[in-house]
Amino acid sequence: MLNWMLMPFSKYATFAGRSQRSEYWYFALFVILFIFFIAIVEIVFGIEQKEDELTLLQSVFIFAIIVPSLSVGARRLHDVGKSGWWQLINIVPIVGPFILLYFLVQDSQPTENEYGPCPKSNG
Repeated sequence: MLNWMLMPFSKYATFAGRSQRSEYWYFALFVILFIFFIAIVEIVFGIEQKEDELTLLQSVFIFAIIVPSLSVGARRLHDVGKSGWWQLINIVPIVGPFILLYFLVQDSQPTENEYGPCPKSNG
């Protein structure tokens, strides 16, 4: 499980290819757990957050995950036969995130598509 959580960091800026659901969702779980960890550290050390501002720890974490998040998202969309550019649908208020979520939870296309072979058949 830890391997799946950290795999997007080993493919830091690799937007080509395909990623299984497990790679994407374990990475999402890692991000959520690390956000909770940052919150606990900030409480323990008394780091105060001003309204509408990020703390230094939050800013560093967001900066560190932005590229791997976009790349694993693009590869996940490739796995279902969509372009990575579909991530931009998140900009559309209310319905955009739900459409993207629908694409992200779909199962892999079982055969090779224009983005490469099915990752399930590779291991």
